[in-house]
Amino acid sequence: MSSDEEKQLRAGLFHATEQGYAVLAKGGSATDAVETAVQALEDNPLFNAGKGAVFNRDGVNQLEASIMNGNANSAGAATLLTTVKNPVSLARKVMESNFHVFLCGPGAEHYAKEQGLEIVDPSYFWTKHRWEQHERGYIHTADTPIEKCTGSSNSLSPTCTHVPISERNEPHDYSHLPMGTVGSVAVDVNGYLAAATSTGGMSNKWNGRIGDSPVIGAGTFADKAVAVSSTGAGEYFIRQGTARYISLRAQLLGESPRQASRAVIAEMKTTGGDGGVICIDPDGNPSMIFSSAGMYRAYCSTTTENVPVVGIFGDEVIAPGDIHIEI
Repeated sequence: MSSDEEKQLRAGLFHATEQGYAVLAKGGSATDAVETAVQALEDNPLFNAGKGAVFNRDGVNQLEASIMNGNANSAGAATLLTTVKNPVSLARKVMESNFHVFLCGPGAEHYAKEQGLEIVDPSYFWTKHRWEQHERGYIHTADTPIEKCTGSSNSLSPTCTHVPISERNEPHDYSHLPMGTVGSVAVDVNGYLAAATSTGGMSNKWNGRIGDSPVIGAGTFADKAVAVSSTGAGEYFIRQGTARYISLRAQLLGESPRQASRAVIAEMKTTGGDGGVICIDPDGNPSMIFSSAGMYRAYCSTTTENVPVVGIFGDEVIAPGDIHIEI
C-alpha cells in the first residue's frame, strides 16, 4: 500500500463514519446511521462493496448486503446483485417489507426497481484496479492472457474477450486474493442498536457464491444487547455463526460483547479462519477485534470529541476495545 493509497483509504473511512455519526447527532436512528455509513463506503471505489466490488471468476461483480434493527428484531438481506447501486438500501427495503428477510438475484433486483432504488448498468461497477486483481488471480502464461480488454483505464464498459473457463487454471491458493467487507454498527439516543454489512465478496469467487455478509447471524446481527458486523473469510463466519455467537456468549455466559468478540475470533483463528468484527453495546462501548494483519476501521463518539478516529494496521489502537489477536 502506497502512502497515497493509505491517505485515500483513511479519508474514505473518516467520511463514512462522519456521515453516519451526523445522523446520530441529529437524533436519528441507529438503523439510519448504519445505512448512511455503508452507503458512503459502497459509493467509494476503494472499498470492496458497491462501486469498488471485486469481480467473480466470470468477470462479473456480484454484490450482497444485510442490515438488522436490534430493537425491532427485524432484518433484511439481498445477494447475487449486479445492478443495484446500493445493496444495503435494498436490504433495508426487504427488512421493512415485514414479509421476507432474504432475496437474491433477478427477483431481488426486480424488487429494488419496484421500491424505487437506483438501478445502474453493470458496467458502473467496473474499476481498473479490481479488474487487474481479477486477472492476477489466475495462473496463466504471458501469451495466453485471461482477458483482453480495450478502452481507457477509466472506461466503465471495457470490451473484453474471455478465455473459456474450461481453459483457465484455478489458483492453487486463494489466500492472496482480495477480499474485504464494509460494515457499520451504531447505538442511538434511545439506546437502540443496528448493524449493516455489504461486500463484493471474494475476488474470483465461483459464480453464485454467497458469503457471510448477507447472512443474518453470520455476517450481521443486532439485538438489544449488541450489534455486530463481520469481515474476513466468509465461509468460516458462516460455519461459526459468528455474529449471533457473540450475542449468545454475552447472554448465556455473562461476557461483555468485547469479551465475547475476542473469544469468538480467537476460536475461529484456531480453525484456520481469519478476519474480524466490529461491535457496540447499548452503552456505546465499542469493540474492534481482528486476527488479520490489519482491519480498516473507524470510530466516533463523544469520547473522540465527535470527530472520527481511523485505523488500518494491527499496531494502531484507536479506541478501547480495538484489539489485534495474535495466536
